[in-house]
Amino acid sequence: MAAHTREGTPVAIEGGGVELRTQEVGGGLSVAWVRLPQGADMRPALVGMPDTLCQCPHWGYLLKGRLRMHTADGEEIYEAGQAFYWPAGHAPEALEDCEYIDFSPTKELNEVIDHVKARMAG
Repeated sequence: MAAHTREGTPVAIEGGGVELRTQEVGGGLSVAWVRLPQGADMRPALVGMPDTLCQCPHWGYLLKGRLRMHTADGEEIYEAGQAFYWPAGHAPEALEDCEYIDFSPTKELNEVIDHVKARMAG
């Protein structure tokens, strides 16, 4: 067994106020600590992925803020204090400064991170 903190988790993506820290925790799952500043819209970073949406499922808890989750079927609003499940096929947009923690399949999460990093570098 192990415990993880945001500060002890390596940074995977950082820029423009967006911060994603992630670490594999075992069993094929990774933990991610995510910060999105108000106005951050992840849709442009997902261009080139199927339907221009994140293809990794996430289970987590919104610690701070409000965000709009865009999907092929529409959108939903999430607020601090809510636990969530976001299936593959979503893109977040921060309506306020947001912080959340989620757990995701490592393989799928790494594919999305690699895609976003390539988009940021290009």
